Amino acid sequence: CLPHDPPFGPTIWACPACGCWGWSRRKNTAPCWHSPTKCRQMATWFWENPTAVSLTPSTALSAFLTCAAHFSHIMPNCTIGENCNIGQNVVISPDVKLGRNVKIQNNVSVYTGVVCEDDVFLGPSMVFTNVINPRSAIARKNEYKPTILRRGASVGANATIVCGNEIGEYALIGAGAVITKPVPAYALVVGNPARQIGWVSEYGHRLNFDENGFATCPETEQIYKLENNKVIRYK
Repeated sequence: CLPHDPPFGPTIWACPACGCWGWSRRKNTAPCWHSPTKCRQMATWFWENPTAVSLTPSTALSAFLTCAAHFSHIMPNCTIGENCNIGQNVVISPDVKLGRNVKIQNNVSVYTGVVCEDDVFLGPSMVFTNVINPRSAIARKNEYKPTILRRGASVGANATIVCGNEIGEYALIGAGAVITKPVPAYALVVGNPARQIGWVSEYGHRLNFDENGFATCPETEQIYKLENNKVIRYK
């Protein structure tokens, strides 16, 4: 249930109790709700317990009705789009960018350098990296390599993406796969190291191309074309 006050008020004030940004009609009135706490930051509801979501006011939360589960931490200067779902024990590191409708399952650390476009799915306990040759005694924060997941890409549980690679639109990465090179759009990849075993539609169905290079998604009847080892949605 939501607080009795409407979710949108005329002014935003920082909560003196927890430091979050909450909605309030007047300064010095309780802008967020405790017992249970319902904190409001940049038009986003986060359900918190004393050990739950850690937020910083400098985080750019453009989302509406994005929710984060217990024990998750959202660090400064990251950007989170609308309608995202952030699971339990998730860390969103500084400067990470999440588009709209990104779903992050439990036990995922999204490190600086990661960009997830709209509709990306990150399965439980999948792993990102951001340094190729990490050493505890050597600081390499200026060597972070970007990892980009294009619109609609899905990453299976326990998969690992080595930094510096791009995952193409609507690519599907199987559970436990280890990504060591870029993945084409619509590609289906599995294994360690990951290898491509086929193509999938935007709805995640295996595509079987005919002799003319056309395939149809069984769920949507969308038509795809394979040409020069690249797949495009034909219509």
